[in-house]
Amino acid sequence: MSIEDAGSGVALWRRVADGIEREIAEGRFPAGTRLPGETEIAESYRVNRHTVRRALATLAERGLVRAERGSGTYVEAPRLSYPLRSRTRFSEIVGAGGREPRGQLIAATEEPATRELARALGLKTGAPLARIEALRFADKTPICVSTSFLSAERFPEAGRIFAAVRSMTALLAHYGIRDYRRGSTRITAAIADASDAARLDLALGRPVLVVDSTDIDADGTPLVSKRSRFAAERVTFEVEG
Repeated sequence: MSIEDAGSGVALWRRVADGIEREIAEGRFPAGTRLPGETEIAESYRVNRHTVRRALATLAERGLVRAERGSGTYVEAPRLSYPLRSRTRFSEIVGAGGREPRGQLIAATEEPATRELARALGLKTGAPLARIEALRFADKTPICVSTSFLSAERFPEAGRIFAAVRSMTALLAHYGIRDYRRGSTRITAAIADASDAARLDLALGRPVLVVDSTDIDADGTPLVSKRSRFAAERVTFEVEG
């Protein structure tokens, strides 16, 4: 397949990028598929590897592909539309998008509440907290890493329960809390640190959207203080009233 057209006025790298994007849209390369190597693409489009690298970099900037060092370039799943509202449930949001939600426990520990966490959770400084580190997926794509804090006295063995149910909603339901809502939300941007980048399968230096939130029960009592780091290229936040 030749794309050489000196009279077109269109840069070769852009035509390569557009051609690969079209093949992705047509289903030749489904989400999660590894693209052919640079040499194969260069031969297919009759361009040099520098042109291919620029085309792939452009597709990565658009969020269509991701490069994994030493492994290759993979097709990204479409961005997840993620509403932020009074009742924000990861499993419901992912399921509504036709994808399978999954949670994975990374670590569960107990630690004393800092002054900031104590204030957020309505506890005394130094009160025992359950700390739950979790990784959340849509299908097989990692979407966010979250660090959640709950009162260890109100929610004993929270880490063990989360490991079994793999959902904060299900964890709270285990303790008799069937409904809760978002008390506060703050969104900032950051660069993924090495640990989050590895867990989210991101290249170093890629951005994350950081959501600091507190969930409360029907009486307004704080339940969970959470910091979630979302892969910025995989989600689109929709802030709802």
